[in-house]
Amino acid sequence: MKFFRILVDGVPRLGQANDDLVSGRLYPEGLDAFDVMARPRTSADGDLVDFRTAELLPPLEVTTIRDFITFEQHTVGALRSVAADKGIPDAWYDAPSFYFTNPHAATGHNATVPVAPGSHQFDFELEVAAVIGTDGCNLSVDEAEQHIAGYLIMNDWSARDLQRAEMTVGLGPAKGKDTATSLGPIFVTKDELADITSDGFLDLSVSVSVNGQVLAADSLANMAWNFAELVSYASRGTWVRRGDILGSGTSGGGCLAEFWGWCGSMTPPPLQRDDVVSLTVERLGTLTNVIGEGAPVHRIPKARGRAYGPPVPFVPNL
Repeated sequence: MKFFRILVDGVPRLGQANDDLVSGRLYPEGLDAFDVMARPRTSADGDLVDFRTAELLPPLEVTTIRDFITFEQHTVGALRSVAADKGIPDAWYDAPSFYFTNPHAATGHNATVPVAPGSHQFDFELEVAAVIGTDGCNLSVDEAEQHIAGYLIMNDWSARDLQRAEMTVGLGPAKGKDTATSLGPIFVTKDELADITSDGFLDLSVSVSVNGQVLAADSLANMAWNFAELVSYASRGTWVRRGDILGSGTSGGGCLAEFWGWCGSMTPPPLQRDDVVSLTVERLGTLTNVIGEGAPVHRIPKARGRAYGPPVPFVPNL
């Protein structure tokens, strides 16, 4: 099944996407994708929606968003954009690293995405994300596979200058990723992709274009871990729950920072207002967004320096 969502008279409405991936019909009010998956005979016979002109919502209500980094080519290029001689740390190969990003900033297809306030190096990231369909805790890889409901395209918008600065503190990324995460245009259930799944990997072609110019293409099969392995790791000692989003991380060539790392210069340039970014993934459609004006920066003061020393009353033998 293929689902989308859209606001109709201020009310979110679920729809069933057609096989053309650019149109679909609405279900009755009050349903979400998980409702329909549990009752698949529910019919979508409402108004026709054309995705090419309509602004869509994320295809489902988002609970959390974990974003991994699983493409070796991207990792090398992105690290080179920070330091030309920086290699992949050994720890990258040991386990699939991820961070949490802001579920309240999720946007959909054809939505305007503002530049992060104060950023001059705004960037896209081409990803695919898995959607959790049922709650689970401390799952094995085989168990984790059963908790994946389906997949959608994800754009992890990134303010590289903000990200670079804040990560020197040893935390983050945070505000460098906080402005928006775009999801859609549709949510495709796992069964629709069974024929192109091998050893847990989805052999789907992916590409990104800016203002109609294709910049890069890759295959989702080049992930270093498959999605079931990501879910298993994410659930280690904790819960993944229905509606959670787990991003694949950026594909090879799937962001500007990677180009900057390989080129040694900001070529292509950072995104600007009115740029149109489209991520296309085989069988999942095309997710398009327009870059908008950033919000003003409300200044806060620098940290107040305070006197400090060893904790009291404990004083170690120095």
